[in-house]
Amino acid sequence: MDRTIGFIGLGTMGGPMALNIHKAGHSLGVYNRSADKTEPFREKEIPVFDSPAALAAASEVVIIMVTGPDDVLEVLQQDRGVLEGLQSGAVVINMSTVSPEATEAAARLVEAGGGEFLDVPVSGTKKPAEDGNLVILAGGNRQTILELTPMLNTMGKAVIYCGETGQATRAKLMINLLLGSMMQGMAEALTFGKKVGLDPETMVKVIESGGLSSPFYTAKGKAIRGGDFSKNFPVNLMLKDLDLALATGKETGVALPQTAINREMFTAANTKGFGEEDMAAVIKILEEIAGVTVRDDEA
Repeated sequence: MDRTIGFIGLGTMGGPMALNIHKAGHSLGVYNRSADKTEPFREKEIPVFDSPAALAAASEVVIIMVTGPDDVLEVLQQDRGVLEGLQSGAVVINMSTVSPEATEAAARLVEAGGGEFLDVPVSGTKKPAEDGNLVILAGGNRQTILELTPMLNTMGKAVIYCGETGQATRAKLMINLLLGSMMQGMAEALTFGKKVGLDPETMVKVIESGGLSSPFYTAKGKAIRGGDFSKNFPVNLMLKDLDLALATGKETGVALPQTAINREMFTAANTKGFGEEDMAAVIKILEEIAGVTVRDDEA
């Protein structure tokens, strides 16, 4: 069943996700707080709405892809927000990474407004978003998710059903908790190796050639060696997600000592002014302490 789609939030992730929906032939309209992000859509003659309410009034499915918990709740409740224009029976899909509490609060608001809420965050960064290769984590009514899977598949390579509303959010915090540990571990390993005289290319080859090989380490190794810290998943958003994971761990009685340490390293990177750089920039803190720089000679 093809439904009219409204997409809110055209940032690093949301912009390419929305374009992939359009490329697949779905009826699409968009909204973004800053008008400059809407220009690529205007150029393609995709309707651009002046408020979330106007977009919701014209959409059977409303997708929200914004920064964090407060932003999701604001876009729903603000003056001329989604709830003001929501069609009866419309589906609101939150694809932002938020807290379980915010997910459940958003679900209550949407359901009280006569809509259906789905909890559908994504795992992946800028390049997978551009390529339509995100992993889509889905929570909520399974039948509705199945009906919308063809549209979701335009943005991702897999849709994984995680359970009732809130469970996909918890799965997203779980995977990003691991992602933060992987990034911090690689940063420490490369800084250690450089300090003891190893060549960056050699270190990355060693990582890629054994049981630790992964596309993540390959991509981050290439970026660090070349000094390319342009954001795919920035430091400040990783810090936000680690904060969310730690808060959920505290609430549920789960000890997360490694995550707490990682959080402090990303806090340091953010404080030093690297917040808008890729999360690989956490290595800059370790480099400064060790007095080395992990780059290829020509970088």
